Amino acid sequence: MQIPTSSYRVIIASLAIVLILPLAALAAGGSTTSTSPESPPLDPKVMAKDAYNRALKYRDKAWEYEAKATSAKTDKDQAKYEKKAGKEYEKARKALSSAIDDDPGLYQAHSSLGYVLRKTGDYESSLASYNRALEINPRYTEAIEYRAEAYLGLNRLEDAKEAYMELFRTDRKRANELMAAMQAWVDARQGDPAGVDATVIGEFSGWVAERAEMAAQTGDSSGGSW
Repeated sequence: MQIPTSSYRVIIASLAIVLILPLAALAAGGSTTSTSPESPPLDPKVMAKDAYNRALKYRDKAWEYEAKATSAKTDKDQAKYEKKAGKEYEKARKALSSAIDDDPGLYQAHSSLGYVLRKTGDYESSLASYNRALEINPRYTEAIEYRAEAYLGLNRLEDAKEAYMELFRTDRKRANELMAAMQAWVDARQGDPAGVDATVIGEFSGWVAERAEMAAQTGDSSGGSW
């Protein structure tokens, strides 16, 4: 059966419309496919871990600057590197605060925040962060050791001694680290008591020497813990 010429024209016009419409949509930046659903929100715990890992990088960078400050040949260079270290610690503090906001139960972030606060001289806030970490995980020995270093900064020697004894029983590696910090505290106070009574320094010095000798005799039998 022959199709009338007018019908051919209708068919050709219809095909042209079908072909032209998708091209027009693409030219306008559109899509011929259906709109995809919005991406699901990120898991807060994943975001917290990302922020925590960023903070550790800032902390490591601060350590690098501190090492340069220690070996600096001039006071000017030392001050420069200490200032740079302070800026990295501030970045770490913000990242750790963000991690805690996303996951309040991330005890490692609380402990690391305590470390950063202690390094910047805010000992009281540092203790609060360590305490929170240990409320969540009482066996987190890193927080126990670093909190004890904060105790030393506040001259809370009995608290530091108690922490050492706990670590001596549960994590000898951390106990040794705290012992080194205690010995450094004693050495620093020999020439500059910093308001601590000489009798108190002498008694603590004797205790530290006695415990160090006992540790050397018994060796490390705890196996450590993380």
